[in-house]
Amino acid sequence: MGGGANESENIVQLILLQKVKNLGNLGDKVNVKPGYGRNFLVPQGKAVPATATSIAEFEKRRAEYEAKANQVMSGAENRRVGLEGASVTIKANASTEGKLFGSVGPREIAEAFSAAGHPLEKSEVVMGEGPLRHTGEFEVHVHLHADVHTVVKVFVAAEE
Repeated sequence: MGGGANESENIVQLILLQKVKNLGNLGDKVNVKPGYGRNFLVPQGKAVPATATSIAEFEKRRAEYEAKANQVMSGAENRRVGLEGASVTIKANASTEGKLFGSVGPREIAEAFSAAGHPLEKSEVVMGEGPLRHTGEFEVHVHLHADVHTVVKVFVAAEE
């Protein structure tokens, strides 16, 4: 192995301050790769290192963290109800056969819903098959929270 690195240096233990998809719930102690913890979980306020001090601090403030998590969850749930059955039409430059010159991606979809009164972040729009490249009607998945998802309709129409 070079550099005298041993196996224990490849894992760090963190306490989750909120639910993280595919990782755990609020208050769980999780083992993750150092880069994931250092570059994503800790800077975004999703976790703290699991030291004796931070464990004691977390237990002291657990009710506060749970209340905040419930507030975020209910906010996402309210947004889901507002988005249910919602649709937008996006005009795009297209050929006569309906193939787009360019594409419609998460940014355009989020901006269209936000303009229609349903605030949406680009990161909440999930497009597993990539951006839309044809005119027509599409179902797009929206993830508002680790546990809150819905599907919205996007109509892509050719500009006149």
